[in-house]
Amino acid sequence: MHSTNLLLEEPIRMASILEPSKPTFFPAMTKIVGTLGPKSRSVEIISSCLESGMSVARFDFSWGDAEFHQETLENLRAAVKKSKKLCAVMLDTGGPELQVVNKSEHPISLQADALVVLTPDQDKEATPNLLPINFSGLSKSVKKGDTIFIGQYLFTGSETTSVWLEVTEVKGEDVVCLIKNSATLAGPLYTLHVSQIRIELPTLTDKDKKVISSWAVRNKIDILSLSYTRNAEDVRHAREFLSKLGDLNQTQIFAKIENVEGMGNFDEILGEADGIILSRGNLGIDLPPEKVFLFQKAAVHRCNMAGKPAVVTRVVDSMTDNLRPTRAEATDVANAVLDGTDAILLGAETLRGLYPVETISIVGKICAEAEKVYNQDVYFKRAVKCVGEPMTHLESIASSAVRAAIKVKASVIICFTSSGRAARLIAKYRPPMPVLSVVIPRLKTNQLRWTFSGAFQARQSLIVRGIFPILADPRHPAESTNATDESILKVALDHGKTAGVIKPHDRVVVFQKVGDSSVVKIIELEN
Repeated sequence: MHSTNLLLEEPIRMASILEPSKPTFFPAMTKIVGTLGPKSRSVEIISSCLESGMSVARFDFSWGDAEFHQETLENLRAAVKKSKKLCAVMLDTGGPELQVVNKSEHPISLQADALVVLTPDQDKEATPNLLPINFSGLSKSVKKGDTIFIGQYLFTGSETTSVWLEVTEVKGEDVVCLIKNSATLAGPLYTLHVSQIRIELPTLTDKDKKVISSWAVRNKIDILSLSYTRNAEDVRHAREFLSKLGDLNQTQIFAKIENVEGMGNFDEILGEADGIILSRGNLGIDLPPEKVFLFQKAAVHRCNMAGKPAVVTRVVDSMTDNLRPTRAEATDVANAVLDGTDAILLGAETLRGLYPVETISIVGKICAEAEKVYNQDVYFKRAVKCVGEPMTHLESIASSAVRAAIKVKASVIICFTSSGRAARLIAKYRPPMPVLSVVIPRLKTNQLRWTFSGAFQARQSLIVRGIFPILADPRHPAESTNATDESILKVALDHGKTAGVIKPHDRVVVFQKVGDSSVVKIIELEN
C-alpha cells in the first residue's frame, strides 16, 4: 500500500475531489474518542461506534452514578468481543465544576435585562429569579462586572439554551446578575463557568477520589482525564494518588486544559502529563473567540514536539441534533488534523446526540481526507530540528525508521515494543503509513503473584495518531531470539494482510530491539 499523499502546496485536481473515498480497515490515522451515555450505551450501538472508528471510550463522571457507568462499561466489553476491536477506557473526572441545580427539572425561562440571583442554598427552588448553585464560595470569587456563563452539559453554544450573566452586586453569599440574553434552561443540571476567575476548589475533588478508588480500580482504567488542570502540581498530586491504587500506577494522566490558568502554566503541565486535552468549550469562554485558534495551534505544536498526544474537543456540536456537520465544523475537524492533533474527542455528540455512529463515521472520513494533504516533510524537519543534537539512541533510530519507510514507500512500520515507548517515538515523526505496534507482554511480580504487563500499554496507544496495537502471545518472551522474532513478525504481517494494508511485493520497515541495540530493517514481501 504505497503512500499517495499530496501536499496542500501542490495543485489538486478538482476532479479528484469528487472521487469517492475508498473504505479501509483503519478509518483514519487520527483517533476518535467517543463519550458513552444515554444514546450510546447499548451493545449494538457501541459495536457500531467501534466499527466506525472509535478507539477510546470516555466515561464522564460529572454526571451519572457509578452503577450507570458500570452497566455501560459491561456493554462496551461485550461490544469489543463482538467487533474484535480494541478499545481504551478513559475516565473523565468532574473536577471543580460549578453547577446550577434544578431539582424540579421544570424549564426555566430567563429574560434579557432582568435580574437573577445565584445562591448557594440548594434547598431553594430554581426559578427565573433565583438559581441555586453547588458552591458556597462564588460570592468571594467574583466582583461587579464579571461575566458568568450558564449552559447545558458541555455547552451547546446555542443561545436559546445558554445564558450570559453580568455580576451587578454581591449580597452576602448571594450574587446578583443582569441577564444579557433571553434563554430557556431545560433539565436538571447546567454547568456554570466564571470567565477568567480562579475557583478555590481542589482539582481532584473528594468525589473524584471516591470514584477513582472504587470504579476506576475495579475496572483498571487506561486513561484518567484530569478536568480543570491548572498547574503541574495538579498532575503530580493525581499521579501520587493513582500510584497507591494497585494497577492504576500504569494509568496515564491526560491534563484537560479548560481555563486561562491552565493555559498560562501549559509548558509545565505538558512536562508532567502523559497527554493534553484542549477543552475548547470552556476555553472558548475564558478566551476571546479570535484567540482560541492561536492557543490550539500553539498547544498542539508543543505536544507534537514533546511526543505527547494532543486531543481536541468540541468540533461537530451541531451533529448532536443533525445528521451532517456544518461546513465550518467539517473544516474545523480537517484543520485540527493539519495542526497535528492526535485525536478528536466527541462529547455531547455521542453522549446524548441522536446520531452517535454517523458522527464518528463522518469525523473519521474528514480526518482521513485531511491526512492525505498533511505536509509530513515539513513536519519531520521541524521535529528533528526541535529535538536538536545529540539525539538519544532510541529517538535517532525511531526517526530513521520513519525516514526509511518514506524513502522505500513502505506499506507499514512494524514496531516490537514492551512499554509502548518506541512506537510512540515513531508516531511522533508522523509517518504517512500505519504503525503496527506489536506489544510483547512482560512477566512481573509484586512478590504475591505473577502477572503479564502489556494490555495497558496496547490500549493506551489507541489515542496516539497512527499507532494500531497488537498484543502478542504472552508465551513469547520479551527477550529477542530469531525464532520468537520470526513468529511474532509473521503474526503482525498476517494482521496487516487481513487489514488490507499489506499486499504482495510491498515493503515493510521493522523496528525491534536485539539485545541492547535497536535495529531497523526493510523487508520486501513475496507473493
